[in-house]
Amino acid sequence: MKFQTVMVALLLSSLAVADELPDLGDVSQSALSPVQERKLGEGIMAQIRSNPAYLDDPEVADYLNTLGYGLVANSPDPAGPFEFFVISDGSINAFALPGGFIGVHAGLLLTAQSESELASVLSHEIAHVTQRHIARLIAAQQRAGLASMAALAVAILAARSNSQVSAAAIAAAQAGAIQSQLNFTREHEREADRIGLQIMEKSGLDVHAMPAFFDRLQKATRVYENSAPSYLRTHPLTFERIADIQSRIQGAAFRQIADSLEFQLVRARLSALDGNAREAVVSFDRLLEERKFGTEAATRYGLVVALLRVGDKVRARKEVALLTGLKVKSPMIDALAAQTLISGGEVEKGLATYRDSLRANPTRRALIYGYADALIAANKAADAIQFLNAKVDGRPAEPQLYEFQARAYTALGKRLLQHRALAEVYALRGNLPAAIEQLHIAQRAGDGDFYQKSSVEARLKELVAADTENRRKP
Repeated sequence: MKFQTVMVALLLSSLAVADELPDLGDVSQSALSPVQERKLGEGIMAQIRSNPAYLDDPEVADYLNTLGYGLVANSPDPAGPFEFFVISDGSINAFALPGGFIGVHAGLLLTAQSESELASVLSHEIAHVTQRHIARLIAAQQRAGLASMAALAVAILAARSNSQVSAAAIAAAQAGAIQSQLNFTREHEREADRIGLQIMEKSGLDVHAMPAFFDRLQKATRVYENSAPSYLRTHPLTFERIADIQSRIQGAAFRQIADSLEFQLVRARLSALDGNAREAVVSFDRLLEERKFGTEAATRYGLVVALLRVGDKVRARKEVALLTGLKVKSPMIDALAAQTLISGGEVEKGLATYRDSLRANPTRRALIYGYADALIAANKAADAIQFLNAKVDGRPAEPQLYEFQARAYTALGKRLLQHRALAEVYALRGNLPAAIEQLHIAQRAGDGDFYQKSSVEARLKELVAADTENRRKP
């Protein structure tokens, strides 16, 4: 489903429940505070994550956040909270939301000809966040009295993703007067270019990738006049802007930066997951037969992903053997090998593959989620709980971990703990009423010890208080 279509429904529903956004206080005199901005971004992200356009793929998320945080470390605000995510849309676009949330369309990942080109776009979006351009836009528009905070937030979200959807959302919010104010100003764009180049240089990347990528998009606009890339509609690109970027990097040496294996693997994964699975198999087979690929490992990886999609477990097992035989090390390859082994009935070998890779890569989400899922499927729910409890204690809050906990507790017949875990899933995804209902169900479960019941009661009080606060009108 195109992100534009999903966005219309998302934005209209956002406006319908505007009262549920957090109370951000009076921003009439200044830009949003970082805390206010983060709360607003979290409210928007809770709705994005519930839509099919959001790509909930741990492999892609791990790669993008590793690359993104490497860039953030060399930004003006290296300690700021960020989250990078992918939208399942073939258009070329990226956008920043309030609070450090940065979205990238799958089409941009597939169009970038190098990792430095992808990093140039991420660096630009990071700069929009660190320079607080979005917070300043929101505050400026609210000072003008043109729309509610909720309408402004969702309209800016739409503008960052697609200008046509932006018009629909703003009309629905009866705030058409702000349409001309939503795109970043030329000053914002130039500042983001300047800071973005500094981030790239400090990160040891090829700064020439930024003007090269933008110039290619500009040329595509001239050739396909009626179908300019979405990125250019939301980030106006002029010849003067490209010239300004080029002047800033005059004298900078060209760097031959080799793309990481993960960059190639993620691109292959996205290609394998997109569209018709059988056509993807044919495409990867052709690339391998004609030897037309950047790396054989990435191409074989994509083929295995596509084979698993069509359910050809036998051939997937053979191709995984060829892939691992290339002696290329990557946790992405390990996770795919384990998944393929388990799908083919070799459960213990698959579990061992997960364990071996987790020892070297203990924070990789795909390995953590895959291993937990495999343990539950293998009727090892108690082992899964022990594993998940250790991960929940040592990682930032992730709803997926609690989903696996709930499944494992269900398998063990522990109803109170099952619904206690489900409450955390809903809470982390921003649905406090559903989280509260799960805790009420946990109270009626009829099992659990004194400590567990007390934990449910305490958490219920916390969530009820938070929900009451969120429902207060600004």
